[in-house]
Amino acid sequence: MNDADLTRLPADDWDELINPRPVENDFDRVVDAAISRRGFLGGVLAFGSGASAMGTGVMIPATSAQAQATSRFAFDPIGIQTDATVHVPGGYRWDVLIRWGDPIFPDAPEFDHETGGDADSADRIFGENTDGMESFQVGGRQLLAINHEYTNREINLPHATDGVPTGLDDVRKLQSLQGVAVIEVAEDAEGWHVVKDSPMNRRITHLTPMKIAGPAAAHDLLTTEADPTGTESLGTFNNCGSGKTPWGTYLTCEENFNGYFGAKGAVEVSDPVHAGYERYGIGADGWGYDYHKWDDRFDISTHPNEPHRAGWVVEIDPADPDSTPVKHTGLGRFKHENAEVVLASDGRVVVYMGDDERGEFLYRFVSNGTYTPGGPTEGLLDEGTLYAAKFHDDQSGEWLALTPETTGMASLAEVLVFARQAGSAVGATTMDRPEWIAANPHAVEAYCCLTNNKNRGVKPNAGGDETPVNGPNPRETNNYGQIVRWRPENDDHANDRFTWDLYVMAGNPEVYHNIYGGSENITAGNMFNSPDGMAFDSAGLVWIQTDGDDSNEGEFEGMGNNQMLVGDPVTGEIARFLTGPKGSEVTGLTWSTDRRTMFVGIQHPDAPFPDGEGKLPRSAIVAVKRDDGAPLG
Repeated sequence: MNDADLTRLPADDWDELINPRPVENDFDRVVDAAISRRGFLGGVLAFGSGASAMGTGVMIPATSAQAQATSRFAFDPIGIQTDATVHVPGGYRWDVLIRWGDPIFPDAPEFDHETGGDADSADRIFGENTDGMESFQVGGRQLLAINHEYTNREINLPHATDGVPTGLDDVRKLQSLQGVAVIEVAEDAEGWHVVKDSPMNRRITHLTPMKIAGPAAAHDLLTTEADPTGTESLGTFNNCGSGKTPWGTYLTCEENFNGYFGAKGAVEVSDPVHAGYERYGIGADGWGYDYHKWDDRFDISTHPNEPHRAGWVVEIDPADPDSTPVKHTGLGRFKHENAEVVLASDGRVVVYMGDDERGEFLYRFVSNGTYTPGGPTEGLLDEGTLYAAKFHDDQSGEWLALTPETTGMASLAEVLVFARQAGSAVGATTMDRPEWIAANPHAVEAYCCLTNNKNRGVKPNAGGDETPVNGPNPRETNNYGQIVRWRPENDDHANDRFTWDLYVMAGNPEVYHNIYGGSENITAGNMFNSPDGMAFDSAGLVWIQTDGDDSNEGEFEGMGNNQMLVGDPVTGEIARFLTGPKGSEVTGLTWSTDRRTMFVGIQHPDAPFPDGEGKLPRSAIVAVKRDDGAPLG
């Protein structure tokens, strides 16, 4: 495999290549266990909001007739697509709001398809590979905060062989194309546009100063030559999903941060740092960004603690473009997908988070303090307890506190910096890549996209934890994914116990007539694979975005391009609303303040989206509206 092939690998596959997991030899045992559970699965696939409350043996099947009779969807579902553009139902339309390379400041140049832009202006334009986003109303202004997860280096550096940086200038360009954008948008007779001269516009990159807060701040594990205090950092990395606090700030989540680091010399570290490198996939070669060859702080042979300053949830105040973003160590360090914030019955802040790697864990943070509108918020995302989830096959579950006492680790700072090891120590349930989590605004329940896990029942995770078939992860070699739902006891998100079921198991009923065909609410007309992004609208409908195999071949035949669907948690009905261009992931979703526009992210599309033949493909945000101007979320 050459360097170009290596850099095209998905993050999980790259991690396994540099840190291979041992293969189990008792695969037949796992298959037998899955088959024996097929009767049990009928009890956990519950399609009505009352199903779990009525008992694990009760389910409300979402037959086609029921779904048609009770549908709350205001559109006719669309079919699959395999072309290079976006499709929405009749009565709806879409337009590009902004794409990689578009200027967000008056002094920024227009995009150059020949060069992909230059390093000097890379932090003055809309960044690459949009992902999580949220909308904010600030002083009458409509703001969007949008993640820029990573770069497509062969496209972003068209002059470089296989996209490999040739010097610091290339590295600075890549660093500036990633991070977060805060932009003001407005609508006129011609549609939505960016207000380029807005004082609220801002780019946050791999070079932006950050504050480190919480229990791990100032600990030896976070001290570096650049910051011997362990309280400051530069940049936010691989910003995947997002979140929004009740007090109006934006949470951006650092996911596959490990690939930015490498080593020019021998790496000599002792435990716990060495064990942390192995668990988090930090190695000498990096992921092809080659930062460590040109920017010394990414060289772990010289700065071994630098990776500890990445992998956090970062809080940004969109209302103050001069504010310093804050990395909250209280929320733990792992490959964060998103951060879903809810309030407990007594006003404590609860944050649900997934660690997006095969066989890793689902987490919850509960604050010590309570939130009061208009009151102080300092410490609410740091002073509290981090938990990992344990799911039992009887559809009960519990949150296991991660503390020095429960884990046997030396300090709370060590628990948080090495949250994965802490989860292993308490016996949390290994999951099928926990991605976006969304809480229902009309019921005390939360949902998590378990996107896929080809290693389920085949290999342990990076820490050696077994990954057997279990209740919320019921299929070995799971290439389709599922969505798990849980309800805390006493309708209180701070309660340590919960019940759970599966809202949907994705699958292909045209290829399989068994567990791989999906749950009862999956049909030939709505099938999909790899649920990833997820958000609830104001009506309590859940929108599901996919990042899966769009080959439309083999076990994925009939699934077409990645897509966005909408589900009804009450009836179980799921319908396809939008399809993305070939090669793209559909990710990131928010609404305008008046709910008449839906903003949707299109990440890493193939050419010719969105500018036509002969142009570079560009990730983009599209604005979707109803033709009649009615609200759509």
